[in-house]
Amino acid sequence: MNSHRLAVEDVPIFEPRELSDERRRALKDEIRSLLKARDAALVAHYYTDGDVQELAEETGGCVSDSLEMARFGHNHPASTLVVAGVRFMGETAKILSPEKTVLMPTLKAECSLDLGCPPDEFAAFCDAHPDRTVVVYANTSAAVKARSDWVVTSSIALDVVAYLRDEGKKVLWAPDKHLGRYIQDETGADMLMWDGACIVHEEFKTKGLHDMKAVYPDAAVLVHPESPRGVIDLADVVGSTSQILKAAQELPNETFIVATDRGIFSTLRRKAPGKRFIEAPTAGEGATCRSCAHCPWMAMNELDALAATLRAGNTANEVHVDPELARQAMIPLQRMLDFKAR
Repeated sequence: MNSHRLAVEDVPIFEPRELSDERRRALKDEIRSLLKARDAALVAHYYTDGDVQELAEETGGCVSDSLEMARFGHNHPASTLVVAGVRFMGETAKILSPEKTVLMPTLKAECSLDLGCPPDEFAAFCDAHPDRTVVVYANTSAAVKARSDWVVTSSIALDVVAYLRDEGKKVLWAPDKHLGRYIQDETGADMLMWDGACIVHEEFKTKGLHDMKAVYPDAAVLVHPESPRGVIDLADVVGSTSQILKAAQELPNETFIVATDRGIFSTLRRKAPGKRFIEAPTAGEGATCRSCAHCPWMAMNELDALAATLRAGNTANEVHVDPELARQAMIPLQRMLDFKAR
C-alpha cells in the first residue's frame, strides 16, 4: 500500500475575510449581473460558503456533489461554467463540457485526496498490479482518471464494486483508504488500497463521537464513508453528501450529529428547517485540527474571488485539460454514467 499522506505543514491555513453586510450584498448583486452578462452558470459544491450556495440556487445554477455539478453544467445551455469547489471538480466539468469555458474563483483550491495521489506514482502502482481493475474515486486529477477503468462517486461506489465482485474482478482502489475499507467491508470484494485520506473526514474521532451520542441519545448520526472505520461503526446512516441530506429530511429525529464537512450545514438547514445539526467531534487523542471539519481549500471560494474571476474574463482562473487526456478520462467517467443510468 503506497503512502502519500499530507503532513500538517502541507495543508494551507486559510482564514476567510470578514465582510460587512453592505459589502456582502454589493458583491452578490455584482455577481448576479456578471453571471448574466457572461452567459455563465454557477455550480457550487455543498461544502462551499453558504452565500455562494445561495447565489448558485438563486441564479439558476446548482448546489450538489462533484459529479452532479459536472453533469448539470454539461446539460445547461450556458456557454460558461463557474465551478465553486476544488480543482478536480473544475477539471471534471471541463472533461464533460470541453466546448464550454470553465472558470473557478481560484485555481489554488486543491483536494488532499487529489494531492495525495500523484499521477506518475499511481500509474506505476497500477502497472505493478495488471491483474486488477482500477477503480478511482472522483476526487482525483484528470490524469489519474485517465489511468483508471472506472471512476466512482461515494453514492455509486458500493454498487460498482459489488458488480465487479460478481464479475470475478479484483479491484485496485484509490485514493481514499477509509472509503475503500468501508466498501470492502460491505461487499467482501478483493481490494488493494492506495493509502490516501481526506484531511477533513479523517479527523473525526471515535471516542468523541461515542461521548457525544451519550449527551444526545435521541440524535441520529450521519457519517460520510471517507471517515475512519470506528466512526462509521457508530453511524445510523453512512452515505454521500446527497444521501446525508436525504436522511436528514426523511428520518423522524429532531437532532442529528453529522460527520462530514461543516459546509453542508447551510444546505442541511435549508432542506430540513426546524431540525438541529451538530458537528461530529474532531478534537481528542491524536487531533491536529488540520481542517477542524472544514476544507481549507473549499473556504477559498469567497465572494470576492468569485466576483474578481467574473470581472477579469476568460484568462483568469480558467480550467484547461489536455484534449487527449480528457478523452482518456472520459472513458471511465462514461462507464460510470452508463452504469448509473441502467
